[in-house]
Amino acid sequence: MSDATPAAAPDAPDTPDYDALTRDIAEVPAVEVIVTVAVNLMSAAAVKLGLTEEGDAHKDLDEARKLVSALAGLLDASATEISSFHAAPLRDGLKSLQLAFREASIVPDEPGQGPGEKYTGAVYG
Repeated sequence: MSDATPAAAPDAPDTPDYDALTRDIAEVPAVEVIVTVAVNLMSAAAVKLGLTEEGDAHKDLDEARKLVSALAGLLDASATEISSFHAAPLRDGLKSLQLAFREASIVPDEPGQGPGEKYTGAVYG
């Protein structure tokens, strides 16, 4: 018999523990999931609007329009599900993004036609 240890099996690729992830998600309140998704949409839209330190490096108004519209739809659909404590700052952020989009556009949309305005109504500065 040899005292040598057996060769280690090749490392398996890191795979997520889906059971653990499911348990983690099950413990998160719906309001927290909604707010987290909204904040992620807001952050991505700000980047695509060129509002970050990098400025125009990642600016893409077509992508920003989609993100702002998705955020507006999420907030509209969840308005009765989340408290005004959570909803009010998200709506303020949405309005700021909509106004930033209008400012960044070479040819601004007509009032009521900007990103997400079918959910929020026309946005004015």
